[in-house]
Amino acid sequence: MSLSIGAPVWGVQDIRQGVAFWTQALDYVPRDEPQEDWASLVPRDGDGVQLSLMRVSSPAEDRRRHHLDLFTEDREAEVERLLGLGAGPVDWDYEDDADYIVLSDPDGNLFCVVQR
Repeated sequence: MSLSIGAPVWGVQDIRQGVAFWTQALDYVPRDEPQEDWASLVPRDGDGVQLSLMRVSSPAEDRRRHHLDLFTEDREAEVERLLGLGAGPVDWDYEDDADYIVLSDPDGNLFCVVQR
């Protein structure tokens, strides 16, 4: 098995505001230049878990806005293994260069399997 938690993904309506808050709250820095709809934050000292911010349109009380990104060296093999364990496929509108596959756990919670 080569699957690990890569990052919790936190849904925010304003990426710049989210970056400003979470970098100060956690003493994190952006891993790369934040995009309009995505930012990956890492510990300033390099030791710890990445936090990814994803722009969402829904208010927090209307919908689940957080999920896990699971990183792997072999996405297809891990997806097959997880489906065999009871994960479910999710109908998702992927962009052309998507490096992830969205699945749901047996309780319906979404998560992504991301090619490292």
